[in-house]
Amino acid sequence: MNELEVHLPASGTVIVSDVSLKLYPGKILGLVGESGSGKTTTGTALLGYARTGAAINGGDIKVAGQDIREMTWQEVRQIRGIEIGYVPQDPSSALNPAIRIGKQLRELLDQHEIGTPAERIERIKEILPEVGLPNDEEFLRRYPHQLSGGQVQRVALAMVFLPRPKVLVLDEPTTGLDVTTQDMVLQTLDELCERFEVAALYVSHDLAVVGMISDEIAVMYDGKIIEHGPAAEVFGNPQQEYTKALLAAVPNLKGELAAAREKSLDQAVLSVADLNVYYGKAHVVHDVSFDVGEREIVALVGESGSGKTTISRCVGGIHSQWDGTISLRGTELAKKARRRTAEQRERIQYIFQNPYQSLNPRLRVGKILQRPLELFGIAKGREAKQRVVELLELVRLDPAMMTLRSNRLSGGERQRVAIARALAVEPEVLICDEITSALDVSIQAAIVDLLNEIKAKQGISMLFVTHDLALARSIADRIMVLQHGRVVELGTASQVLDDPTDPYTQELLAHTPTLDRYLG
Repeated sequence: MNELEVHLPASGTVIVSDVSLKLYPGKILGLVGESGSGKTTTGTALLGYARTGAAINGGDIKVAGQDIREMTWQEVRQIRGIEIGYVPQDPSSALNPAIRIGKQLRELLDQHEIGTPAERIERIKEILPEVGLPNDEEFLRRYPHQLSGGQVQRVALAMVFLPRPKVLVLDEPTTGLDVTTQDMVLQTLDELCERFEVAALYVSHDLAVVGMISDEIAVMYDGKIIEHGPAAEVFGNPQQEYTKALLAAVPNLKGELAAAREKSLDQAVLSVADLNVYYGKAHVVHDVSFDVGEREIVALVGESGSGKTTISRCVGGIHSQWDGTISLRGTELAKKARRRTAEQRERIQYIFQNPYQSLNPRLRVGKILQRPLELFGIAKGREAKQRVVELLELVRLDPAMMTLRSNRLSGGERQRVAIARALAVEPEVLICDEITSALDVSIQAAIVDLLNEIKAKQGISMLFVTHDLALARSIADRIMVLQHGRVVELGTASQVLDDPTDPYTQELLAHTPTLDRYLG
């Protein structure tokens, strides 16, 4: 890729300019930067693709000596999937939910006329163990919805490596995976790239992951490469202030403890006792008990399926198939939110993982924040509008944003609006369900700072659900580790992360990507 330029023809705005990168067989180049930096646009340009409203208008893009920009559309389509592979952020989007896994893999080889029918079956049975999946008939007959998130990602890797591509573009492929699954997927990717001599571009906002897997790293800002070199140089001795700021924002397993900054009080605001949760006949959470004190943040951590989100949904009254007791300041709560009193519903507020789904894109920000105020009879009219201004300022947003629809906001801005909406009714308990998992490191750090500030100012207690142990360290007073719906460890952040006693906690820590080898 030499002097790539991408622009928006309608306005003439250049969104990527003068980007030059070289990918080498068996090596991985990590491309990092915040949202809007141009990293995904650069990655998809390697496929000869530009998003709707954009166009590649300058530079060379060569794969194995062939310039994609000089090819016909049919020729570009032909090399996609054979010469160039692509793994999207959401692997399920690459799979047809109505077709069995085995058939989808066979169709890929059929489409590109690779080998004889017998050779195609043999290649499929060879690649699945390579990505850590079974190759028996039972697995091949499964549908995508019958697989875990990690298995879906591995199937996506199998699909992309089946045709033996020369170049691979990976767009945030491990976002949303728990640390153990992520580590296994990254190891598999690294091994396959080396074995098949695939040149890979790994696009991500997760600097710790990029640092773990990349041979070289390029940092993008405002559509340009501002720093590029061997991973050890870029992360170990960064020259640009922007790179230094990104690295400083990455949560660290050896970083400052949240509990060291402010000690929580002893009185329990929220109490959970002997909680057992079911989905149909499946018993998914077993005998879980814990308290959350005044001004205390308790992090629930564990792999996918460990029960952490299920527990938080029970506390929020979203899931009602459970036994045990959940109490707010000593008063037992009904299982369903609609059967709780209005005051109880006010006191516990839930912030969801995906603000793109939790905010109505047709409503303006002001209306989104006014609705809970009016619904609970807290404020109306001019008073409500003034409260909206205060809420936006509380989450460090410009009050002028109240006139914008939520689909005009960035991911970080949307999540701040979601936080403001939860704070509108002045709750005592906030449930934060993986609310920073898809955000850039700098925005994630700002959200963590914001939550700590809100805790200090308003005395709010929080349940913080995350699979990121380093993030838990930066915000939690206490950490509860869950495995298969059971509590395996519960203690202060220091006890759990610095001196873990359970083998599962030790395993999670061992699999957590860090920048320690670069930072010393």
